[in-house]
Amino acid sequence: MIRGAVLLLLLLIVVPAPATAQQPVVRVGTEGTYPPFSFHDPQTAELTGYDIEVVKAIAAKAGWRLEFVETQWDAIFPALDASRIDLVANQVSRNEERAAKYGLSTPYTHSRGVIVRRTGDTRINSIADLRGRTTAQSSTSNWAKVARDAGATVEAVEGFAQAAALLAQGRVDAIVNDNIAVLDYLATTGSKDVEIAGDAGQAGSVQVLALRKTDASLLSQANQAIDALRADGTLRTISQKYFKADVSVEDGGTADLSQGRGRRSTWDVLRSTAWPMFVGLVKVTIPLTALSFTIGLILALLVALARISPYRVLSGLARAFISIIRGTPLLLQLFIVFYGLPQIGLKFPPFTAAVVAFSLNVAGYAAEVVRSAILSVPRGQFEAAATIGFGYAQSLRRIVLPQAARTAVPPLSNTLLSLLKDTSLGSVVLLTELFRESQLAAAESNEFLALYSFAGLYYWLICVALSAGQKRLETRLNRYVIA
Repeated sequence: MIRGAVLLLLLLIVVPAPATAQQPVVRVGTEGTYPPFSFHDPQTAELTGYDIEVVKAIAAKAGWRLEFVETQWDAIFPALDASRIDLVANQVSRNEERAAKYGLSTPYTHSRGVIVRRTGDTRINSIADLRGRTTAQSSTSNWAKVARDAGATVEAVEGFAQAAALLAQGRVDAIVNDNIAVLDYLATTGSKDVEIAGDAGQAGSVQVLALRKTDASLLSQANQAIDALRADGTLRTISQKYFKADVSVEDGGTADLSQGRGRRSTWDVLRSTAWPMFVGLVKVTIPLTALSFTIGLILALLVALARISPYRVLSGLARAFISIIRGTPLLLQLFIVFYGLPQIGLKFPPFTAAVVAFSLNVAGYAAEVVRSAILSVPRGQFEAAATIGFGYAQSLRRIVLPQAARTAVPPLSNTLLSLLKDTSLGSVVLLTELFRESQLAAAESNEFLALYSFAGLYYWLICVALSAGQKRLETRLNRYVIA
């Protein structure tokens, strides 16, 4: 009896238990600023919406574990191409161009395009009236193509709320967009400034998930899950929750958005957004600024020394680096590092990619500041250092750089302040920093002036603190002045 128990215990220890299949992680790209499809709940700040609930239901059927990656619409497909995300769930309309390049799922939404005009602007009544006009669209959306095909000039915006603001202000003439998104905007904001002029002149469109063509297995799982969710009524239930109609099937009824999602006061919006903006400042904006400036300053010193080197090759390379960095936009540099380099095998996480791009940008501009500061130190200082036995490196560290630092501090401080504000571009590489938090809240509430001004207050306070630090540093460096 005892032998049998011992033998059974040994078998349990030696023979491994059957391994459970690990759920694959699927990274979902979405805007988070496109209500009612993808937005942040004003009460909980959690990502929600029709598309979000649909893709969560798909994941439950398919056995996926989801990670949501929020970014601007115009950066979603570059992120998919660069394998930063695995699928897009953001009301992607099916068209021939996308079908040729991407794997598109079974449709899960049916809608139609409408033309939106300023209230009372009778010049625009149909798609034909857009010729020669200006519309506001996400530049890579299907609706932007519809507007261009109609002869309109397209002004790129991030989301419908921004487009509606431009239209109400008279900066554009019209918008072409999904009827459900427009109805939700009108019901939620209570806006009387814009109105639906009519249909966009197309048959009803369908919305799908977009994946890479190479992910055939993932696409097959998604299609099977969508079919199952339609069959068991889950898609209908989610649709009824948001639209009081079944938009998951063609002719499923007219969406009833008359109740909207409730409008909050400006004070409530600011109060609920202040903390997320502060967290974005502390967790992303400040660390990104500090790390990028530190690395950039080290690189700037090396480039400056190479620039004044007597070796022509070294000097030429430094000159070329400075010219390239100063001659190209920072936004372009961010896109190259984050979306371009993965195509040659260099793939950085979002924060690392931002640090690389910002550090190189700082180095390109600060190198000339450091070079001029070094050259401002009298040549006799090098000669005096040599007479007491200092080598070149020791002369720089002990004699020249302390004096050059005093000259360089004011312009370098300007570079630091510019860098702090430039981190607002971090959202294009999937970072949720201070300004992105204000964008998310503005897209949901349409309180653009209040939220963007509040974000500006955060930036201004940090800049004031940095300017105070600059003055104290200049005072300390005054001891290196030679009388």
